[in-house]
Amino acid sequence: MRRPALAAALLATTALTGCGYNDFQRLDEQVKAGWAEVLNQYQRRADLIPNIVNTVKGEAGFEQETLTKVVEARARATSIQATPELINNPEAFQKFQAAQGELSGALSRLLVVSENYPNLKANQGFQDLRVQLEGTENRITVARNRYIKAVQEYNVLTRSFPTNLTAMVFSYPVKPSFTVQNEAQISAPPTVSFDKPASK
Repeated sequence: MRRPALAAALLATTALTGCGYNDFQRLDEQVKAGWAEVLNQYQRRADLIPNIVNTVKGEAGFEQETLTKVVEARARATSIQATPELINNPEAFQKFQAAQGELSGALSRLLVVSENYPNLKANQGFQDLRVQLEGTENRITVARNRYIKAVQEYNVLTRSFPTNLTAMVFSYPVKPSFTVQNEAQISAPPTVSFDKPASK
């Protein structure tokens, strides 16, 4: 009795291993870890924005429309519930991606416009915030690239035979990733020269 049960257990284990079940577990965890890091870096950026906005508000005559767009874009980006389940919902993922891209664009415009204000350029607090923002944008790019790689490995396993059969049986859907168009929009850090002479 014991030997047939043991043999059946070994056969089942071998079948699950051969069909990629364990690989799905490993890659799914890598995707989740990559996504958590992406969210962590986006949150870091969102936390910097109120300090940047408050510093810029102190500059007399600063373009209010530019400032308003940053505040509104941050509000939209942070209003999306970025749960772990988001990476299994292509439509929600796309909305999240678009909101973050909009925020990146608004921040870039704000930093470019700030070049026209010598007092802001001379403000050490503002310069420190800009450096922190640039560093955060770089971290976002690195985290997003790791996520993209993890999703690619997972999706290849999901689509390949015979592991695609395992994906169907155990409900492992293809996961969404950042698109090339959005990647270019989001990942480009603000193209601002910190050493550019003040406008006359």
